[in-house]
Amino acid sequence: MILSRRSSGILLHISSLPSVFGIGDFGSGAYHFADVLAKSGQKAWQILPLTPTDEASGNSPYSSSSLMAGNTLFISPEILQKDELLTRQNLRDNPEFRDNNVDFKEVYSFKKYLFDIAFDNFQSKTENAKDYEQFCFDNALWLDDYALYVALKKHFKGVGWWEWSEPLLKREKTALSIATAAHTQTIEQEKFLQFQFFKQWNALKKYCNSKHIAIIGDAPIYCSHDSADVWSNTPLFNLDSNGKPITVAGVPPDYFSTQGQRWGNPIYKWDEMKKNGYEWWINRMQHNFTLYDLVRIDHFRGLVAYWEIPSKEKTAINGQWKTAPAEDFLTALTSYFTHFPVIAEDLGMITEDVKQIMNRFSLPGMKVLQFAFGDSPDNPYLPHNYTHNSVVYSGTHDNNTTVGWYKNEVDGNVKSAIQKYIGAKSNSKSLHNDFIRLAHSSVAGLSITPLQDVLGLGAESRMNTPSTRKGNWEWRVEKSYLNSRNFNVLKHLTEIYGRS
Repeated sequence: MILSRRSSGILLHISSLPSVFGIGDFGSGAYHFADVLAKSGQKAWQILPLTPTDEASGNSPYSSSSLMAGNTLFISPEILQKDELLTRQNLRDNPEFRDNNVDFKEVYSFKKYLFDIAFDNFQSKTENAKDYEQFCFDNALWLDDYALYVALKKHFKGVGWWEWSEPLLKREKTALSIATAAHTQTIEQEKFLQFQFFKQWNALKKYCNSKHIAIIGDAPIYCSHDSADVWSNTPLFNLDSNGKPITVAGVPPDYFSTQGQRWGNPIYKWDEMKKNGYEWWINRMQHNFTLYDLVRIDHFRGLVAYWEIPSKEKTAINGQWKTAPAEDFLTALTSYFTHFPVIAEDLGMITEDVKQIMNRFSLPGMKVLQFAFGDSPDNPYLPHNYTHNSVVYSGTHDNNTTVGWYKNEVDGNVKSAIQKYIGAKSNSKSLHNDFIRLAHSSVAGLSITPLQDVLGLGAESRMNTPSTRKGNWEWRVEKSYLNSRNFNVLKHLTEIYGRS
């Protein structure tokens, strides 16, 4: 496991990579970034979930139609052209995309155009048939349901699966067989795209690993209600006979929100999952361990106790805490997997029972420097309180950039606390490097820095602002920023604190 020795890495989602096609992908920009990581002594590349996104969910990678499928927007047209599925002329047809953000509507439209051409060309070739058929066979457990789900979503004009015809809602065998036969072409195209996604991703991961760079992936704790996961596994979720949630997930009111957060994801039926030894979770984690070298489980505390809200409630206020079978569940998973490379996202109000479970299974937690200053020397996010079995961040994808945070969100008391702690005057021009030094010099086994903080970028480069729907997940780094000069400080600090 990467935490077995001191190391460091960078947080950057695939969508944020440079590319002439409007969104980061698995093409040359990704390989160049891997080279940048290696040259600056980094041993980890952390990304956000690779699962499909859509405009209806604000393009959030944490709200997906599948926990198993890949986001086809990340398929590289360059590689499709090298595989003779597209021509150079096809690639010249792209719109003039901006370099520093994602216009999702334009990208969806353009990539659909390219994918239609690539699929037509793929069908006329025979040399890839064996690999494609093997991929479909190996992934049939989730791929068949997902591809049919995609086809039916198109057929029913995008409405949720619980509003489909009753035989399909109930997944009657005859209805599924008829639907599969009726939508063969759409199903095959989706399987083709998933084949291309995983082929390209596996090649990129292999390249990163060859440079001794581990990939850290991200696993949302819950499924979206409108997903192939829930539609094909309804007995595992707290739904009524019409497929609608009886209760939904969220978090209670706290300092940040007087009404709490009502996420709307259906709650797991843990008793049902337990009956077959948590097979659904085992299959999911097996898939993740194949895709990544290390997996961060988002909202880990929900595996110990979760906030359950009646679905009729409009806010999270009238929810209640329910206990999950954490010890039994994690014992089952750690017994099945001889190697269980998991990071527990334990941010926020973490109770003693969560800490006990993490200690019981030796799961590393997260430390965020932006949460560290201004109250007490006992603050768990201050570096002197870390343990080796932890991962330290200057900030996460949900935080402002460190420069943006310092300029716009920090009061005089916090600024004073930072100056006292680092023993020098802090300012917005140098604080991002001060935070990298604090993180790298700490005892934490792994230090991860968002690329925005490596580059000292401001609030305009923020990736996500929780509880807002517009402007999120759009930031991209311009190619000119990825030069060795901009990584000199990171490389220097990585070397002097023994993380290279």
